[in-house]
Amino acid sequence: MTTRTAARALVDQLVLQGIDRVFCVPGESFLAVLDALHDTPQIELVTCRHEGGAAMMAEAYGKLTGRPGIVFCSRGPGATNASSGLHVAFQDSTPMIMFIGQNPRDVLTREGFQEVDYRLAFGSQSKAVIQLDDPARVVEQVTRAFQLAISGRPGPVVMPLPEDALTCPVGPGNGRPAVAAQNGPTPAAVAAVRAALSQAQRPVIMVGGTGWTPDSVAALRDFVETAHIPVCATFRRQDVLDNRSPCYIGEIGLGVNPKLAATVGNADLIVVIGARLGEIGTNGYTIMDSPCPAQQLIHIYPGPDDIGRVYQPDLAVVSSASEFVLALAAGGDLGDSHRADRAALCRAARGDYDAWTAPRVSPGAIQMCQIMAWLDDHLPDDTIYTNGAGNFTVWLHRFHKYRDFGTQIAPICGSMGYGVPAVLAAKFARPRATAICIAGDGDFQMTGTELATAVAHGLKIRILILNNGMLGTIRMHQERHYPGRVAGTDLMAGNPDFTAFAKSYGAYGERVTRTEEFAPAFARADAHDGPAVLEIMIDPEALTPAQSLSQIRQAALG
Repeated sequence: MTTRTAARALVDQLVLQGIDRVFCVPGESFLAVLDALHDTPQIELVTCRHEGGAAMMAEAYGKLTGRPGIVFCSRGPGATNASSGLHVAFQDSTPMIMFIGQNPRDVLTREGFQEVDYRLAFGSQSKAVIQLDDPARVVEQVTRAFQLAISGRPGPVVMPLPEDALTCPVGPGNGRPAVAAQNGPTPAAVAAVRAALSQAQRPVIMVGGTGWTPDSVAALRDFVETAHIPVCATFRRQDVLDNRSPCYIGEIGLGVNPKLAATVGNADLIVVIGARLGEIGTNGYTIMDSPCPAQQLIHIYPGPDDIGRVYQPDLAVVSSASEFVLALAAGGDLGDSHRADRAALCRAARGDYDAWTAPRVSPGAIQMCQIMAWLDDHLPDDTIYTNGAGNFTVWLHRFHKYRDFGTQIAPICGSMGYGVPAVLAAKFARPRATAICIAGDGDFQMTGTELATAVAHGLKIRILILNNGMLGTIRMHQERHYPGRVAGTDLMAGNPDFTAFAKSYGAYGERVTRTEEFAPAFARADAHDGPAVLEIMIDPEALTPAQSLSQIRQAALG
């Protein structure tokens, strides 16, 4: 073959880069790519029902596989719909490439039909916007997109594809598979971190971010348990260390355990591995003073531009989390200096974590703590849990114990509607694993139509809808600031019958009204060879584990 279309060349690069699945909502502006995919059995084309769902599936797939998730969307409304998933990928540091069918080049800059300047629209929400203005450069630019997506701090790349450019003839040359440039820790840096840890009486390691591997997670656990160093996770990165480890002391995220915040605040050394130190993962930038923390701070992160953005570290190491942890652990035990102090700190902080996550009784006939305990007792360690955003997530994040790496797929950016497309991506990526989405009633309705995608592909996913008839997080804030003045957050009157909704797509659907009904209902749902939805009727009073709706209101009223 001496020539091929730019669309064919683009798809050839996807195959070369190891892409086995792409997500899309078809559009006329990239028909040439769809036609090329028709002749590409190596890639499964997943047709989604909304571009936001497609982009979130691609983002979650990138989280799970470590390779860029791929989404194709049409121009204008399609691209702006997909931008919700783009935002997740950017803030969550997930490798992703968003290909956009763009207007033909001869109408660009004239505000043609559905025209958007994506360099302006998405420049701040991506690592780069690379428009294919010259089809002869398609191989070069697709290769660059992959390289950018996985290098340094991973993230999304946007590539608009002018419709006419896709049908132009191009040459036969191909790129090479993208490999992230490695900039591992120097022996001197590793030695300095080990020395700091051995000399500290109250050290805390914070873990988060991307770039972890099963080997590095195992090495981290061996190292911290031998050295008796407490480890906390940053927001929605709780699966980096097995939550049953005596060194795991909890998550710094929304509604952080005050005693965990105090432990980190009183530390004499904080070693941050892989985490960006964003707003939520630092409890609103309060766990340390900025720009110069009172604690000694060591920050290990793959993106040099993000080190020192808020907190100036005493030592900065530009490295992936995995490379650093493997090098750190290779040095063996730290020795006995301050071992007793670290062990005492570990025991105390772990005790605080156990007390914080102890089951509690909430208002109503549904006790979510009991349901989460049942799931932990009966489902495999490698069960993948996904969620979107809302107060309902506290039942999962606070009371479930993440045991295996890669089992928490959740949006650090706090996007509603993420859980449903993410659970589809989880089942695509790991078909043998149990995949469960925990959703709220408002959260589910953002992307619930992707049930059609799950049915079309026969995905055995399980969705638990926690239905309290309201937008719980906003209602909580509303009651705290404007007690009793409910506006816009009540969903009860307009909510559908979720079980009937599920059945209408061909999924299994059942309603659970009492705790004791859950286990047999889950067994029936799990016997269904396809998607299943359990609607769990939560008492509106059970707004948080700590306070009921009425208690929140009364506290605000004084």
